[in-house]
Amino acid sequence: MSNFDELLRNNASFARTGAKDRVPEIPFLPNKQVYILTCIDPRVDPVQVFGLELGDAIVARTVGGRVTPAVIQDLAWISYLHETKTPDANWFELAVMHHTDCGSGFFADDDLRHGFAARGFDDAELAALAVLDPAATVPLDVEKVIAAPQVSAKIKVSGYSYDVKTGLVTTVVPPRSR
Repeated sequence: MSNFDELLRNNASFARTGAKDRVPEIPFLPNKQVYILTCIDPRVDPVQVFGLELGDAIVARTVGGRVTPAVIQDLAWISYLHETKTPDANWFELAVMHHTDCGSGFFADDDLRHGFAARGFDDAELAALAVLDPAATVPLDVEKVIAAPQVSAKIKVSGYSYDVKTGLVTTVVPPRSR
């Protein structure tokens, strides 16, 4: 018995519904024109938090919801596809969302971080991933995307903080582009 067995049964039920038929025709242009970057924490599920359905948004998840080189590469690729395949279509907005009580805050614990870094990671890079205060880290990540020359200047980027105790999302950085 696998932890995934129940999910496979749920998938069989899903496959019998019409939900899969309302996805966008062009996969990099989501129905709601949003791309959400948030944390891998299971308490922070954009589908639940924002009432999304299949095809409504592109969702990327990293530890802390932090902008990493892989995130920049993904955004650059999607924006390149947009520019070359659908240049006249409306552009999506990237929403960077960090949250309170984030497990990435453990990167601020020197002993814990040093032990993990010993597995072959850069200690300074790990320290920079800590989200202790979303109001402080969200603007840094929004700026990192806006400043990335690989990402189209047509993408609007905004930043948000999700409070895991109240369930409320607040705006930290209003939408803007380069």
